[in-house]
Amino acid sequence: MNILIFGPNGSGKGTQGAIVQKKFNVPHIETGVIFRENISKGTDLGKEAKAYIDRGDLVPDSITIPMILNRIKQDDCKSGWLLDGFPRNLAQAEAMWDAMQKEGINLDNVIEIVLDRQTSKNRIMGRRLCAVDNNHPNNIFIDAIKPVEKDGKMVCRVCGSDKLTTRADDQDEEAIGKRHDIYYDPKTGTLAAVNFFKERVKVIEVDGLPGVKEVSEDLLSKLS
Repeated sequence: MNILIFGPNGSGKGTQGAIVQKKFNVPHIETGVIFRENISKGTDLGKEAKAYIDRGDLVPDSITIPMILNRIKQDDCKSGWLLDGFPRNLAQAEAMWDAMQKEGINLDNVIEIVLDRQTSKNRIMGRRLCAVDNNHPNNIFIDAIKPVEKDGKMVCRVCGSDKLTTRADDQDEEAIGKRHDIYYDPKTGTLAAVNFFKERVKVIEVDGLPGVKEVSEDLLSKLS
């Protein structure tokens, strides 16, 4: 099963991707990892990508797409793969689709985790990190994992630590807004890419509002 997964920052896309990867035993492929691997191994594409990155430029699709195709042709992808983080816009979707058609690579499903922009923003800004263990999930905007109030102070819902902090990038409203501007753009952005695939393959829409368990149950039932 070859799958693309889409969802705005804050939708739980990474969490759901990991659940799908485990359920179907396929590699969860992220474009950032592909870049790092090609650069560290000194591949021809990696060298070209590094030259762009060193100049502070975006790596063009003519390099990114061949990197992705090379990765999904590897032996561990013979039974399928889950691609996360690409394409990010309509032009990339069109180029990726054309390249896959030329290589005879099928795309079986596209997953779209649907979540409104304000909720996505709230979930990003609501994340709280526990000083005892960053894996203790706390978010002031998600009831299921909301920190507990004790003596007038919010404490970790898992261990009770009163040392909850935020990541600086989670509180950068301008940066969040720019990422969401790209994602929610239905003309040329990521939503335009999703709509492009809707005309060509099965797109599974999943409501991202409920909790992780409810979303994953809905997603897995639709994939099965």
